[in-house]
Amino acid sequence: MRRQVCLALFVTLSGCAHTLGATATRAEQPGHPEVKFDEVTIAGDLELEKLNDEELFASGTSFYAAEDYKQAARYFERICDFHPSSKHRRLALFNAGLALEKLKKYEESFVRFSELSEPAKGTGDALDAAFQVAEVLYHLEHFQQAGEIVKTIADRTELGADKRLQARVQQGVCEVSEGKIEVGEQTLRDALTFWQAQPDKDLLSDYFPAEAQFWLGEIYRLHYESIELDPNHTTKKLAEDLEYKSELLLSAQGHYLRAIRIGNGSWATASGQRIGGLYENMYDHLTNAAAPSELNEVEKTMYKAELRKKVRVLITKAITVYERTLEAAERIGASSPFVQQTQESLRRMKDLLLAEAKADDEAPVSGTRRPGS
Repeated sequence: MRRQVCLALFVTLSGCAHTLGATATRAEQPGHPEVKFDEVTIAGDLELEKLNDEELFASGTSFYAAEDYKQAARYFERICDFHPSSKHRRLALFNAGLALEKLKKYEESFVRFSELSEPAKGTGDALDAAFQVAEVLYHLEHFQQAGEIVKTIADRTELGADKRLQARVQQGVCEVSEGKIEVGEQTLRDALTFWQAQPDKDLLSDYFPAEAQFWLGEIYRLHYESIELDPNHTTKKLAEDLEYKSELLLSAQGHYLRAIRIGNGSWATASGQRIGGLYENMYDHLTNAAAPSELNEVEKTMYKAELRKKVRVLITKAITVYERTLEAAERIGASSPFVQQTQESLRRMKDLLLAEAKADDEAPVSGTRRPGS
């Protein structure tokens, strides 16, 4: 089964720069994939010519702190291109890459990070740059190349558990995004096994195990979405399809709940949004699905009436999950695309519940009953 996962799942959560590993600009402190882009023409900047590398680095750092990434990139790149002997050049390369990534100039960001990147043997900024190269390649949808870089890092037994865990989870994400669903699932499960085996796992970041559980949920969500309810099937077959679809929904929900229990705020918010979305999706399937073609008109009416009872439950469940997700997001101060999606979904589900209640009130009464009859 080959399905491409939406790239948006790799975007910012809780204000992080990215999901492959949040990194801040660098202050002073003591192997590249075969990917080619168009050549970059270096032009002079008359305004910056009068500044030395110290002044450029200080200004670039200030602009980045102020989230003026365009100006930050301008100053850092000036050091990269016109001050080859500067003691700030390696840090300027890294910070220029970060600023360009913030601006979604991924090809230019790749060029800066690649000059530092050493996935096979690098440490410090060379290792961090390798993670960043994988990040921008992912944004450019070069999933295979990104996966190869993080796999190289994950296989380095001399690295600490935190870096290896980060790399292995990201390898699994790249494999799933490439369409290698089964391979990616196994890689993500291996990453969680590795995490569980660490004697000091409570000291490791909860970000990446939570990300692994979220993406396992995504895999089962994809399986769930692949099951269609075909009204041309027999009633028995349609019931079996619905049962299987429900089992896949519960499997996806199980992984999302595990992500929530790990306790990382970003992935907990994303997982809550996804669980609500599953119930909302099932609601859409049931309300829009045609009755089995083998039923007569009376039976179809009864079938639709039974479905209405079930969809009310799904709407209520979705509302509950969305409300709890937003409460959790408010507690941790999260502000990610998933939070906005949850707010919009909650409004939509409440409107649907009101519409269902109104439809029930306006439905004609089929008959009357005497008291006590």
